[in-house]
Amino acid sequence: MAHVVIIGASTGGLPAAYEIKELLGSKHEVTVISNTDTFHFVPSNPWVAVGWRSRKDTSFKLEPYLAKKKIKLIATAAQEIKPDDKEIVLADGKTVKYDYLVIATGPKLAFEEVEGLGPQGHTHSICTLDHAEHAYAAWQKFVKNPGPIVVGAAPFASCFGPAYEFAFIMDTELRRLKIRDKVPMTFVTSEPYIGHLGLGGVGDSKGLLESEMRNHDIKWVTNAKITRCEEGKVIADEISGKGEVVKTHELANKFAMILPAFKGVEAVVKVGEDLVNPRGFVKVDEFQRNPKWKNIFSVGVCIAIPPVEATPVPTGAPKTGYMIESMVEAVKHNILNDINGQAPDHRATWNAICLADMGDTGAAFVAMPQIPPRNTAWMKKGKWVHLAKVAFEKYFIRKMKKGTSEPLYEKYILKAMGIVKLKDKVQQPN
Repeated sequence: MAHVVIIGASTGGLPAAYEIKELLGSKHEVTVISNTDTFHFVPSNPWVAVGWRSRKDTSFKLEPYLAKKKIKLIATAAQEIKPDDKEIVLADGKTVKYDYLVIATGPKLAFEEVEGLGPQGHTHSICTLDHAEHAYAAWQKFVKNPGPIVVGAAPFASCFGPAYEFAFIMDTELRRLKIRDKVPMTFVTSEPYIGHLGLGGVGDSKGLLESEMRNHDIKWVTNAKITRCEEGKVIADEISGKGEVVKTHELANKFAMILPAFKGVEAVVKVGEDLVNPRGFVKVDEFQRNPKWKNIFSVGVCIAIPPVEATPVPTGAPKTGYMIESMVEAVKHNILNDINGQAPDHRATWNAICLADMGDTGAAFVAMPQIPPRNTAWMKKGKWVHLAKVAFEKYFIRKMKKGTSEPLYEKYILKAMGIVKLKDKVQQPN
């Protein structure tokens, strides 16, 4: 009997647990280690921060649903990984042995890299449900006494989509409240241009998002290196292509949400350079395995992917849901191959597909593969994207409660986009 342990129970770890268990069957054991006993649907956090969703809408307790699938849950954080001993030390001092380990921890939020950044400083975050709820409490006070808003992403950020989403969602809510005219809004980002998205742009994402921001009266600062955040002020240096400071912006605000850079979590980082890169992300080969410890796999935001290109202010590459789904698919089959004494033969596609909500409309992006040059770079805008994302939220949560192992993103999002997937290619139907 093989014991597969998964660290993390979010949008990578939970599907991985279900899919691995279903493929391996009752002869093998699957255990999930999580620093929380609750699943949160992270893509809903921008809605939570303006009161469009609540905790009960986007969360559920893990144990009852995992138990139905004969998957064990340990709701205690992993404190240390001992790869040579095939052992995990938990925060309570207990240890867990494994034959195969899947690291799906998500990231550490590196607020400390910018002075005054984050909920413990002078800006808000929508990276976790707790942060989003904290932001909503401040938002309720803000709309009673509105003023300037600053929203954006710090240097080394890699997940830019939620910043764009939140800007447009706030705009939609402010218009609904009929106070948008009292709220100047500035988008400040480490991207070299609007619509870069950490992907080097997708199709005409630059033109589309610039046009939308103009139409919604949102000003922007790109190539922005946020240096510090103070009470009511975000300070950012605008950097030239030569790495020189062009201008220092002091952006006054009554409400600010800045996405931080991501790093690896402490338990993973402590293993050292054989497991992680300098930012603490897990090194994997083409089969999602660590090059040194072949029984350690990784999926999701915590894996090491190089930036798609060098930028004046450092940016990272995002890991979207569809990409993570393909990683999980590769991992489960390669674990089974190893159990059966066979060589790994499944590779993740690493394609980027994103539904970006914009309040009352939305934009869909497809980059296949994620790193250029691409076979497909596709994007469209419309109210259908907003409706598709709302529907997918309910669909995903329902399927996670059911314990399904079907490829959710491929079946649902590609269908919603009107894209047909044929082997490794996609084409838009006539």
